Amino acid sequence: MPKGIEIREAHFPGRAPIDAYGNGGFRFADMSHRGSILMLPSGVYGWDVAEGDPLAVEKFYRVIDEAKDIEVLLVGTGKDIRPLPADLKAALRAVNVSSDPMSTGAAVRTYNVMLAESRAVAVALIAV
Repeated sequence: MPKGIEIREAHFPGRAPIDAYGNGGFRFADMSHRGSILMLPSGVYGWDVAEGDPLAVEKFYRVIDEAKDIEVLLVGTGKDIRPLPADLKAALRAVNVSSDPMSTGAAVRTYNVMLAESRAVAVALIAV
């Protein structure tokens, strides 16, 4: 007997450049995702953060868990640049991850360049 619709946590197991962004989501690897995303060495994950939400350390635990494989975390903060809270910057620094906040568009472009250069980069992108 067929099962009903199964809802799973959004996850793409791989690294892929971002093909497009806007209208509340992102396109990558011939797929699309509505909402914010984390692109980490282990893959792409749906991220429960919207523009204007606090950038709390708890929202970055997955990044911290994978810190050994990340040198730079780009944070796309939405349409406008927002500074990262001091406690978040300290938590990332404690695991040797450099962080750089910028608009989501700038973060997408920078991520694609750094990924093409095979750099140890990750990105947290708030959908615009």
